[in-house]
Amino acid sequence: MTDLPDVECVLYDGGERPPENAEDVEVWIPPLIPPRTTAELLGRMPKLRLLQTVTAGVETYRPHLPDGVILCNARGVHDAGTAEWAVGAMISVLRDFPAFAGAQQRGEWTYHHTGVLADATVLIIGYGSIGQALERRLDGFEVEVVRVARTARDGVHGEDELPRLLPEADVVVLLVPQTPDTARMVDAAFLAMMKDGAVLVNAARGSVVDTDALVAELGAGRLRAALDVTDPEPLPKDHPLWTAPGVFITPHVAGSTPASLRRTLKLMRSQMLRYLSGEPLNNVITGSY
Repeated sequence: MTDLPDVECVLYDGGERPPENAEDVEVWIPPLIPPRTTAELLGRMPKLRLLQTVTAGVETYRPHLPDGVILCNARGVHDAGTAEWAVGAMISVLRDFPAFAGAQQRGEWTYHHTGVLADATVLIIGYGSIGQALERRLDGFEVEVVRVARTARDGVHGEDELPRLLPEADVVVLLVPQTPDTARMVDAAFLAMMKDGAVLVNAARGSVVDTDALVAELGAGRLRAALDVTDPEPLPKDHPLWTAPGVFITPHVAGSTPASLRRTLKLMRSQMLRYLSGEPLNNVITGSY
């Protein structure tokens, strides 16, 4: 973005030492991992007019956003990577890839039948741009996709229908944003409604799931899970979730891909050009989200 006209760019990696001349910053693009000093930094930017994240989630910034500052997220840039991870993760769990990988390390030939994605019902909870990207990638896998969003619309069920939909799903994919309404939405009652042997795929935020309730279901062998996010995160080394049966865990890497980086740079440049020319910005966050 160094070719933008009349713009002075200062690189800040999110460390403890804030950038020089923070009081003159008009646009802040935080790093992928939010700085621990976010609230303090925002307080030192009296001229800030735009906060543009490189993530879809904005929960870290909203509580500290000064009045009059526009907040935009990076909706769309991580769709491909996250959707691809979700497909790979559900197939990995259904086909027992983690167990086979462990057997390979031990030099054991552990032949057995596995599950399969074909003919499954995949319930996508949080049917936004990532959910749509996931459905496109599932096309051809011979599955039935059921869409759920906060409120119902044409072809998409509302969250109030989950008690009817959950018992029919073989795979439940979480793609909801982190908000007060989604905190612990996947609790013991939610998990109890899932069918025996179903797979929970969390590519949303760890706080969406009650970890203790999930560990209990995994320990009983009734459910399986693929998790790119956890609560707490990072997951402590001695946490029981690591060794729970039937769980596949990755360290929040779903959107960490070259495709995401390319699309992030393209969006950031577009937004800066819009900001400089006074054009309407994309991905402005209003209302509850």
